[in-house]
Amino acid sequence: MTTQPTPSPTRSPTIRSQNGPAEPNDGRTALVTGASGYIGGQLVPRLLAEGWQVRVLTRRAGSLDARPWARDVEVVVGDVADRGDLGKALSGIRTAYYLVHSMDDEPDFAERDREAADTFGSAARDAGVQRIVYLGGLHPAGEELSPHLASRVEVGRILLESGVPTAVLQAAVVLGDGSVSFDMLRHLTTRLPAMVAPKWLDNRIQPIAVDDVITLLAGAADLPADANRTFDIGGPDVLTYREMIQRFAAVTGMRQRVVVTIPVLTPRLASHWVGLVTPIGAGIAKPLVGSLVHEVVAKESDLLELVPVPGGLTGFDDAVRRAMEGTTPDTALRNLALTGAAVTAAAVVGSLATQPDSRWYRSLDLPAWQPPKATFPIVWSLLYADLAASTAATLTGLDREGEGAARKRRTYLAAVGANLALNAGWSVVFWRARRPGAAALESAVLTASGADLARRSAAVNPVAGRALVPYVAWCGFATVLSAAIERRNRR
Repeated sequence: MTTQPTPSPTRSPTIRSQNGPAEPNDGRTALVTGASGYIGGQLVPRLLAEGWQVRVLTRRAGSLDARPWARDVEVVVGDVADRGDLGKALSGIRTAYYLVHSMDDEPDFAERDREAADTFGSAARDAGVQRIVYLGGLHPAGEELSPHLASRVEVGRILLESGVPTAVLQAAVVLGDGSVSFDMLRHLTTRLPAMVAPKWLDNRIQPIAVDDVITLLAGAADLPADANRTFDIGGPDVLTYREMIQRFAAVTGMRQRVVVTIPVLTPRLASHWVGLVTPIGAGIAKPLVGSLVHEVVAKESDLLELVPVPGGLTGFDDAVRRAMEGTTPDTALRNLALTGAAVTAAAVVGSLATQPDSRWYRSLDLPAWQPPKATFPIVWSLLYADLAASTAATLTGLDREGEGAARKRRTYLAAVGANLALNAGWSVVFWRARRPGAAALESAVLTASGADLARRSAAVNPVAGRALVPYVAWCGFATVLSAAIERRNRR
């Protein structure tokens, strides 16, 4: 949320338009905080193209290395909550964009956001900044808001009361590749042909295309000096989240999704559900879900009278088409089919080898703490499903890393194959060869293999790595149980 310490050497930034070299900017100087983020990263080149001299404040200069516009801006490395850093960053600035907010689940996030906004507002006033522009969240009036949405509303209020004319643009779901809210919609739709979802899927939402957001943010820099207020911004379509899922499916050529809503899925549970189904972590999903439990529809469209949007606002379907241009195909379902087939094959081999009603097994002296016989098929079914889903999530994560991850993918697949071979082999050794001691050794190797698999998964997808812990623990239990059976039945 904050930006970076120790400013870079002062230099005169170059301004380049789409048509050629730098031109005079007539005092149009802008500071963009959050430039390494999704919105800030697209706003900067728009401002440059419109002739603004742009300075960015960032915690790590390296976070901008991949940006094609990085050499066309002045970079100040510092923290948005540090008064000294802000003094350097805001010096000589006419318009300051405040595009930072906490997206974590730490208990003090609201206090951090509050203090940072207060510091930014007072520093902007002292520096003689003529306008602040902030992107907040669209929200209903008179309702108890989720903590993150309430914090964004509070930040807007603090900036409006800073003494610097402020425009607080309030948006709901932003439609664009890289927008976290759009990515959640995309992955829920593509990965779940059928879903059981929270009742908030029937709340009305007014999404807006990212290009329109950038146009309105850039235009807000030139608002009249007496404009100190909030502006609701939204696209031309008002839809429920359920309708957004079905429209997304239709636009991208998928079949209609089956969506069943239930009233018992709380925002916290829903965020964990989103974290499991999509690449969006539960910590980031929580504020997204928290904002969707409300109906978020624009109550006015006054900004459109002050800032022209060439061609008009973009409709939902066109925004989705633009967002999906050039996106990397989602391989989640393909990977789940692969790992599901592999895990099923191992489970079938193991079940065919298992003989719990054999005379040999009934003759064994079993420890009193061994679970009931009916426990094993239930536990193993759950663990096999967990193994298939977790390894598929890891493979999908590796696919998103690009071509450089091809070797890591092959190595990971080999580790999965070895684990499944050991898994199926245990049943053969214990039930068919009737050698509990050898089965204990094999189970110990299986446990080590499972732990290695969890480690590899966690490096790519921490949620998938944690999800494999029960599998590893059960394999460890099987090792202890097999060893106990061997000791009690030595001849």
